[in-house]
This record gives sequence, structure tokens and C-alpha cells, in this order.
Amino acid sequence: MLLPTATFAARFLVEDAPNNSHTAGAQKQQEPPRRRKAMAEGLLTADASRSLVGSVDAFLFDCDGVIWKGDELIQGVPETLELLRKLGKKLVFVTNNSRKSRRQYSKKFKTLGLEVPEEEIFTSSFAAAMFLKLNNFSPEKKVYVVGEDGILDELKLAGFECFGGPEDGKKNIMLEANFYFDHDKSVGAVVVGLDQYFNYYKMQYASLCIRENPGCLFIATNRDPTGHMTSAQEWPGFSIHKCQKIYFRSFYCIGSFSDCVEFQELELWLLQ
Repeated sequence: MLLPTATFAARFLVEDAPNNSHTAGAQKQQEPPRRRKAMAEGLLTADASRSLVGSVDAFLFDCDGVIWKGDELIQGVPETLELLRKLGKKLVFVTNNSRKSRRQYSKKFKTLGLEVPEEEIFTSSFAAAMFLKLNNFSPEKKVYVVGEDGILDELKLAGFECFGGPEDGKKNIMLEANFYFDHDKSVGAVVVGLDQYFNYYKMQYASLCIRENPGCLFIATNRDPTGHMTSAQEWPGFSIHKCQKIYFRSFYCIGSFSDCVEFQELELWLLQ
């Protein structure tokens, strides 16, 4: 658990000074103003903050809504991260947003003035590639992606052949008499994530792979109903549950709030 980043460093660094104009008894009866304010806001006091930081070795930060909102850095983030790094803490930045790869997110951190290497970033797009690797997905099989470049990039970096993504967002279907929609029979997994280019073509292609290709895996990067895509407002996430109803198949969810991210191998990656 972490304090809101705007106040974390201040709570940790600033000691509540004793009030010399009061007796010891009076000090016990009345909390210092800063401490009263922190308690009223539901925040940790300076002492509690030190205790928390001293008790753990690694901190996992969500990104959307915690580090940034849209393309705007949240107040207090640089000071908090700098403090934790000085204390020798391991930092891991986790996001369910699959639109970008770890490399792309590292660049986003840099544009916001933060130096965060790829090795400290754990995205749901990377988790999808890792899930296939850990489950010995056949190199002879392909992956169809209903999502964006982040998923495609991470799958390729992991050595998997994949297609779909934004490119298929340009394709249309002409529903005519006796029209037969062909698909690649070598697809062994369909990975679904947030997709601003989602269309009927992708819906049908994924459906055929899942229904007609024996043993085809159905993988979702996350379940989030909404997300902070911009700083101005919340936006809808990708409705994996609607896809489940369309495809008549259960799915593996590899984002947070799922059992898949609790695999021993993933835990070892986070703590190495």
C-alpha cells in the first residue's frame, strides 16, 4: 500500500515538531495539526510512512491514475520515486493497458521526465507473451491479436508469429449471399486487449479461430471496464465479457485481478 504520491515524500521526510508551549500531558491529549490533518484525510502519518517503507523491499505502482492521468504526470510522483530509489527500494510499474509495449512505456516515462528502464515495467501485453511462453505455446502456431501494437510488439519480442492488430482495423466484410470468410487454421491463440480499431472483421476472424481451430487459446489482457486514456475524462475499456458471449468460450485473463499474474514464475520476475 502507498500514500497518494503528492503527499508521500512530505509525510516521510517531515517530522512533526514538538510544541514546546505545551506540557507533555497536553501534547499527549492533542495531536499536532499536520498529524490531525493526515488522520482526517485517511493518510499515513510520518511515523507510519517510515514504518511502511522500512518493512518492504519492493513497491509496485499502477500507472494510469497513479503515475499519470492521460499524458499528464500526477503531482508528487518524481519526489516519491526519487526518495524510494535513494532508499534502495525495488520499483515495478504495472499497467493493465495493453496498447503499448514495455519499450513504448519507457519512452512515455521519459517524455514525462522520469527515467524508468524496460526492466522495471510490467504490462499486460508483456504478461500475455509471458503466459504463452510459460505454457509452452507451440512455435508452429500463430497468434491472432484483437488489440494494438503493444501486444504485437511483445509477442514478436518473445519469438511468436502474430498478426491482426491495427492493420486489420482497416479491413471490411461484404456480407453477400454465399460469402465464405476464410481464416488461418494455424492460429493457436487469440489475444484480446483494448482496441480502438475494433471492427466486425476482427470480431468474425477471432470468432472463427476460437470456434474452429482445435485447442485455440482465448486470452484477455485485462477486465477493466474503464481507463484513464486522457487526462480530461474516463474512457471505456474493452468488454471481454461481451466477447466471451459472442465466442461461447471461457478465457484466460492475464492482467491484474486474475490468478494468472500469481504464477510463481511471474512473482519471481517481479522480485528478482
